[in-house]
Parts: sequence; C-alpha cells; structure tokens
Amino acid sequence: MPDLTPLYHLVSLLPFDCLQARFMQQAMLALILLAPMAASMGVQVVSFRMAFFSDAISHSAFAGVALGLIFSVDPHLAMPLFGIGVGFGIMAVQRNSALSSDTIIGVFFSAVMAFGLAIVSRDNAVARDLQQFLYGDILTITESDIRWLLLLFAALTAFQIWGYNRLLYIGLNPVVARAHRIHVAFWQYLFAGLLALVVMFSVWAVGVLLVTAMLIVPAATARNLARTAGGMFWWSLAVSVTSAVAGLAISAQEWARTATGATVILVACGWFLVSAAFAFARGDKR
Repeated sequence: MPDLTPLYHLVSLLPFDCLQARFMQQAMLALILLAPMAASMGVQVVSFRMAFFSDAISHSAFAGVALGLIFSVDPHLAMPLFGIGVGFGIMAVQRNSALSSDTIIGVFFSAVMAFGLAIVSRDNAVARDLQQFLYGDILTITESDIRWLLLLFAALTAFQIWGYNRLLYIGLNPVVARAHRIHVAFWQYLFAGLLALVVMFSVWAVGVLLVTAMLIVPAATARNLARTAGGMFWWSLAVSVTSAVAGLAISAQEWARTATGATVILVACGWFLVSAAFAFARGDKR
C-alpha cells in the first residue's frame, strides 16, 4: 500500500487553515484527483451530446447501493459495478437499435430509477443509508477510497493520452473514424465504462443530484473560453480544479458552513457566468 503522507503534506501547503485536519486533507486530495477526471470526461460528454447518459449512470447509484446493502456487499463496490453494467447496456442497445440515443437512455434511466426505488421501498433502513449518496459527502472519504481514485486517475490519464484524438474523430463522425481504422466499438465501450466509474466516484463527492453538473459545467465554461478542442480541454481542467479547491475551502468557513458538493458546483457555475459574459463581449455566437 503506497504511503499517502507526502500527498497530504503537499495539500496542507495550500493557504487554508481548514486543511490542518487530516480528514480535510483527505477530502481536498480526493477532489483534486476527481475534479480533473470529471472535467476531462465532461469535455467528451459535451462533444458526444451524452449529458443524459451520465445522468442515467448517476441515478443507477440508487439501485447499485441498494443491492449492495441488501446482499451485504460493500456499496462502494456494488455501485460502480452496477454503473458499469448500465453503461455497457446503454451502449450495446444504442449501437444495435434504430431508436435515437435519447430514447434508449430514457428507457434505461426510467428502468434503473424504478428498480432502485422499488428495492429501497422494501426496507426503511436501506432508505436511510442512501441519504449519503443522494447528497454526497466528500468529508467521509477514506484512504482506501483515495487509493482507488489514484488508480483510476492513472488509468484515465493513459486513456486520454492514447484516445483523445480518436474520440474526437468518433464524436465528429463514426463512419470517418472507421475509415481511419479506428475501432469505434472498442473506444465507445471503454469510454462508457470509464465514464461510469468517474460518475460513481463523483456521487461520493457531490451526490446523485449534482453529479451531472460536475461533468457538464466545467466543459460548458471551457467552450465559452476556448477556441480549439485542446484549449477547451485545458480550460475545463482549470475550471474544475479551482472550483473544487475553492468550494471545499468556502464550505469549511464558519460564515458559510454549506455542503461541500453544492459549494463546488456553485463556484463552477460562477465560472460559467463569467465565461458567458466574456463570450458575449467577444461576440461569440457559437
């Protein structure tokens, strides 16, 4: 097991008094890892017009957690496994159906929500345990969770380095991508699986209700500020990381005492308003 102490020490160097507590250092480290992952995937979610897809995955957390609690499986394991299954299911049906993507995702969204609520309705204790996942609580993250985040961060970095341009081709035109010998199905399934994992980890931070915002808002802000695909990627990372750091720091202040996840999203939305004003001043009507 890698020692995370050096990382905590780096986090403690940030100029915030609240970071002297270990649980706050863990929360900040988790957000610094999670925010750029959500932002990088969010750029592709916006490009592929898959915001509804991420919403369906996040709401499948209800069913995943409920199944885990009922069958005595760690919800932190049951939730991502169920999310990956839902993501692969949506992608498989989407690739082999004449129905529109929104229709297919809508069916899966309805199914996982109904399934989760049906399970929860059978046991009041399960319903109480789901509150944490509904609203998110990054302050309860453990060292074990952070190690999983580090592993996912490494995998996602390799994925973006290797597949970013391929995903751009697929987003523009899958037929053209195939003509350039890109294995479209492989990249679509890999993207769906990794997106499901990022969404499920994001549920811990901001909850089911706000997880889509963590993906979409930085990417939308970056689209207002950037003029190239590469610029959009880097702007999205900058917006997400600064929003995560500022959101956690603000939520810990005595005068604020707000939910961390909601505060992170509010800071990101502030970024979006600034970017929208900038785009308007620039005369950008994209």
